[in-house]
Amino acid sequence: MLSVSNLSVQFGKRVLFDDVNTKFTIGNCYGIIGANGSGKSTFLKIISGQIDPTSGQVHLEAGKRMSVLSQDHYAFDNYQVLDTVMLGNKKLFDIKKEMDVIYAKEDFSEEDGIKVGELGVEFEEMGGWNAESNAATLLSSLGIKEDLHYTLMSELDGKAKVRVLLAQALFGNPDVLIMDEPTNNLDFETIGWLENFLANYDNTVIVVSHDRHFLDAVCTHISDIDFGKINHYSGNYTFWYESSQLAAKQRAQQNKKAEDKKKELEEFIRRFSANVAKSKQATSRKKMIAKLDVNQIKPSSRRYPAIIFERDREAGDQILNVEHLSKSTDEEVLFKDIHFNLNKGDKVALISKNPRAVTTFYEILNGHIKADSGKFQWGVTTSQSYLPLDNSEFFKDVNLNLVDWLRQYAKTEEEREEVYLRGFLGKMIFSGEEALKKCNVLSGGEKVRCMLSRMMMIRANVLMLDEPTNHLDLESIQAFNNSLKNFKGTVLFTTHDHEFAHTVANRIIEITPKGVIDRYSTFDEYLEDSKTKELRAKMYQ
Repeated sequence: MLSVSNLSVQFGKRVLFDDVNTKFTIGNCYGIIGANGSGKSTFLKIISGQIDPTSGQVHLEAGKRMSVLSQDHYAFDNYQVLDTVMLGNKKLFDIKKEMDVIYAKEDFSEEDGIKVGELGVEFEEMGGWNAESNAATLLSSLGIKEDLHYTLMSELDGKAKVRVLLAQALFGNPDVLIMDEPTNNLDFETIGWLENFLANYDNTVIVVSHDRHFLDAVCTHISDIDFGKINHYSGNYTFWYESSQLAAKQRAQQNKKAEDKKKELEEFIRRFSANVAKSKQATSRKKMIAKLDVNQIKPSSRRYPAIIFERDREAGDQILNVEHLSKSTDEEVLFKDIHFNLNKGDKVALISKNPRAVTTFYEILNGHIKADSGKFQWGVTTSQSYLPLDNSEFFKDVNLNLVDWLRQYAKTEEEREEVYLRGFLGKMIFSGEEALKKCNVLSGGEKVRCMLSRMMMIRANVLMLDEPTNHLDLESIQAFNNSLKNFKGTVLFTTHDHEFAHTVANRIIEITPKGVIDRYSTFDEYLEDSKTKELRAKMYQ
């Protein structure tokens, strides 16, 4: 279907890919993973023809069509929404436009009739007569209401544009579908729809995503970029992660017999296969589980940060009491009459359909913004640590290196020692000279890892996290996720990462313009409960 031969990519002295040979076959979904900077997005651009490799070839089987999720949100501003979707199959769209021009002629000739007849045959063979209705169905499934289908793309907000561009990529059943971070700016319901769509998709899908739940739901293979090569592994992300961890553990067990190691790996495959068979994402295309090979399981070279949250002291029973908090802006009601009591040990996913609402709520709890009405009170034995959505305020002094930056948050002379500070930074993979980087050269992910070092040093018993996985790679997200599951204190967090929410939270609190919804449940149970769905719909009317 799609093959890569002798592919090499080099930027200056930096080699991203070296003599890569691989194939992507029909009926499979490949999740491309790799450390930040390994070349995931670059690889997608090469196989889709957006940039040229240094050497080598990309070959798409003759007669097959490739579709790519557009990253340019302004490219189609002069087109109507429905036309933008149909542009996903440009050949079909061009035929339709040519036919429209001919039919609109005032001096329609016999020659025009012959031409439009020929075009009509080709149009019909491509399923053209159903194109508009299929495009409209895709848009409606992705939450774009019918009254927007004939508006210009320039009139849509950013989130709506993302959905239209996603519909464009999916339109017309392409033979190869390429998507870079397709779940960005989508709500959980829309992501769920996309998961179900792709899990039953018969053609080839190649996707880069930091959303582990999404990768687990849709992938038949994980394609790991490591040391300039790409290796395919059967299974989804969780299988790849757990099997690579098991293989790494076994590699460290020098004295264990090869036969015992093989038995352990085979038992792991059996256990994993049973879990997948029971999962709601199990579909006919997940038969790849039967093909899992013990010889494929290999340790990964990935480095995972050591994120360990400890507490200076255990909190008492009173954590946080919120009474009738409300906040509005000139344009909208963010939330109204929010009341709840946070209990010791709660791990709460704080959610809202309006991201501004949750960020404002955190800012109020941290004393940075005042509520319009209501009040809140922290328990006297609590200590709080906050990871804000926007951390730019913490990195204003660009002349500080990371050791000196972290020293600002030290409480004792021991904590101010360079060896002590380097220990925290080392846990977050800032080792050696990297710990002396200046603040002004940090990437988004590096800044978040610095903030986590700061939080670990504070040793609070209550953590507040506003979109903590933003900018992080899969390794950091996985380590962060594991650390919160093991944390003995109380957590209040907001995330667009489904797996993060489902595996950490034991309570869901949703703040809305008409009040609060408060449930002790897992995140999946909350989303699937029919009564909760009805209540949520009313709260946002």
